[in-house]
Amino acid sequence: MFAWGLALVSLGAWLSLGAQVRVLVGSRGLLPIAEFIEAGREQGVSFLDRPTLAWWIHSDGALRAGIVLGVVLSLGALFGVARRACFALSTVLYLSYVVAARDLLAFQWDAMLIECGFLAVFLRTDAPSPVVHFLFRLVLFKLYFESGIAKWGSSLHDWQDGSAMTYYYETAPLPTWVAWYAHHLPGWWHHFESRATLVLELLIPFGIFGPRRVRLFTFAAFTLFQIVNAATANYGFFCYLAVVLGVFLVDDADVVAARARATRFVPAVLRRAAAQLATVRRRLPRITLPPLLVPAVRRWLAVTAAALFALISLADALASFHEPIAALSFLNPLLERNARLRLVNTYHLFASITRERIEPEFQTLADDAAAQPVETAWTAQHFWHKPGDVSRAPDFVAPHQPRIDFRLWFYGLSFQYRPPTYVSSLIEHLCGAPDTVQPLFRSPLPSHPAAVRLVFWQYQFTSPDEKRATGAWWRRTRLAATRALPCPRAS
Repeated sequence: MFAWGLALVSLGAWLSLGAQVRVLVGSRGLLPIAEFIEAGREQGVSFLDRPTLAWWIHSDGALRAGIVLGVVLSLGALFGVARRACFALSTVLYLSYVVAARDLLAFQWDAMLIECGFLAVFLRTDAPSPVVHFLFRLVLFKLYFESGIAKWGSSLHDWQDGSAMTYYYETAPLPTWVAWYAHHLPGWWHHFESRATLVLELLIPFGIFGPRRVRLFTFAAFTLFQIVNAATANYGFFCYLAVVLGVFLVDDADVVAARARATRFVPAVLRRAAAQLATVRRRLPRITLPPLLVPAVRRWLAVTAAALFALISLADALASFHEPIAALSFLNPLLERNARLRLVNTYHLFASITRERIEPEFQTLADDAAAQPVETAWTAQHFWHKPGDVSRAPDFVAPHQPRIDFRLWFYGLSFQYRPPTYVSSLIEHLCGAPDTVQPLFRSPLPSHPAAVRLVFWQYQFTSPDEKRATGAWWRRTRLAATRALPCPRAS
């Protein structure tokens, strides 16, 4: 079940990336890979410093081919064709895109997908794999417990005093329309949610290693938590991967019983289709390699590798949350290498909840209005999934993750400072090559704008009375605007 789930999540991640890879890192994209690789070579950077296949192939055709290969490998893992080899190749390939895309694929769930893909290489589905199962449970434990530690140590103390969830739904990077309703729940409920989250992340994770009934309760609690997350905000494939990891908390007997109960509610046509699919899977070729080591040696190596994985996890977490322990200093070379490979990760989701939602709005000035650039001559260019038009309901887009829409949320938090490279690049593309970034925007962009600027707005959910009166989901207040950047005239 986990292999199927991970393959589906991986498939979704590849399809999502494929829908936007050219805009992100293509030859005419915001952060072209070719320029990144060339700059690295000039600086004396090597493949060991930036482990990506883009060192050798990074054309637009190669980018598309890599996405197709990632999809094929995910389907191979889904249907059980050389499953572990598919996970290995898919993980190496995804790491290549993560390294080459820099900030645009630097989310914690990108690292978690790499970590899970790495461990899946050692996961047998035809025989028990207790050591690998333990490591997957350890990843699940890290995800929740480390995030709980980060929340407990928040400089705002917002999780401890109960105020975090009073802001969360309104300021989440890409909320759904359900978040509007959740935001307007009573204040006492938000305070309960905040403290309950600490309990769920600091205490309940220890149930991961408990007896069966405790593990089932833990699985139910985590799954409900992720359902709420997915219902109120868009976090790409994160919520789905977190639920899939929870499969390791149930026993085979629980799966068989649940399947038997669920089958009664499945239409006959779907049951027949599932049976035919199972028949096709059995007929597909299976690639198996003879064992290279005797069982006793394999077990010894597995236990040693698991212990090393746990030690690296501990050392990395201590370096993130506290301070390194001298006794673990022998791991420093491995930690430095791991920082590049992302095979063992530390998680700290939502350490503090932002209390303001500041959205950058890109505006263009029509060429015929350049002589008299009055305020009304500027046209707002709205992204597909960011708050823009206050009357448009926040939408559901996960498991797809629109990377620029999401990343601009971080920029809004520090808009007073110098914009990151991808923002500057986006402004230049709007000026000189709007067709290359058209897929990011809802409306057609002007082919030859006279100027581009950024306007920053503070967004807040409307009250129930405001929504009934106006139909608007948001209200907004203008905070600042950048100086207009003149665009070169078309020749």
